[in-house]
Amino acid sequence: MKFSPLRLLANTLFFLQMSDASQRVRETNQSVTSDFTLMGLFNHSGPHLTLFSLVAATFTMGLLGNAILTFLIHTDARLHTPMYFLLSQLSLLDVGFPLVTIPKMAADFLEEEGTISFGGCAAQMFFLMLIGVSEGVLLSLMSYDRYIAVCHPLHYPVLMRRQVCLLMVGTSWLSGVLVASIQTSITLHFPYCASHTVDHFFCELPALLKLSCADTSAYELALSISGVLILVLPLALIATSYSHVLGAVLHMHSAEARHKAFTTCSSHITVVGLFYGAAVFMYMVPGTYHTPQQDNVVSLFYSLITPMLNPLIYSLRNREVQMALVRILFRTGFRSKR
Repeated sequence: MKFSPLRLLANTLFFLQMSDASQRVRETNQSVTSDFTLMGLFNHSGPHLTLFSLVAATFTMGLLGNAILTFLIHTDARLHTPMYFLLSQLSLLDVGFPLVTIPKMAADFLEEEGTISFGGCAAQMFFLMLIGVSEGVLLSLMSYDRYIAVCHPLHYPVLMRRQVCLLMVGTSWLSGVLVASIQTSITLHFPYCASHTVDHFFCELPALLKLSCADTSAYELALSISGVLILVLPLALIATSYSHVLGAVLHMHSAEARHKAFTTCSSHITVVGLFYGAAVFMYMVPGTYHTPQQDNVVSLFYSLITPMLNPLIYSLRNREVQMALVRILFRTGFRSKR
């Protein structure tokens, strides 16, 4: 076999390219398993310390409100109805939302450090998506409950029997697990070989995609399409349910019955508006149309403010919940006097 300088040069270049490619793979694999840095919400200036205190107070109020509402529903026999069973599941989800994000943000603020491990980032993203999707599905099923109660009251005990309620709750949780598993695994499959600084106070899918050094445009398009299915389909069920409810309420002859229907349904519609308004902004509006600062505000709203407001909306506007609280306080006071 004859010696060829060109062949030798070609072989040398080939081995150099292969070595460079393997080095890039090693760098990518190393980057995928390294830590991320969260930017956080506050610094240690005076106004930011005040805002941090407000966030901590809101976090505490939200946990207490949802815990009290769940306790009332499970201890008061008068609240052992399908509507309040679904509401207790909503309160459980609203406890999970701030617990996933706020303690980590508070610890980073107090320690002046925003590092989060790759596994911690994956867990945060998974549980947030699980809770978010589950809550969206649950809210749509709660609107179906109100439709049956107002439009088909005689069939309500059969159509909303315990097995149906358990199926509804199971469907909401299973939907959350399925979507969270798929979206989290795909998002973390991308290489993050550039900056590892997340311009957010927790690991959220849109913020993390901006750091990938791969082309994520096809996935972002698929994410928008899945967002339409995940958000628009439940919203369509809610709109359909309440259009029938509104028609039935307008035909009611009793003013008291109309008032009760409007009270319970308006509370649910308020919660739906708060939750879906923020979700649509984050997952259906393209990222180029909102800044990281806007993302932080909206994420804080749906992960902290909305879970705090939900028990207030349902308790302040619901006489049955108010009376249950009065009965619990009366029994507690009576026992303490004895």
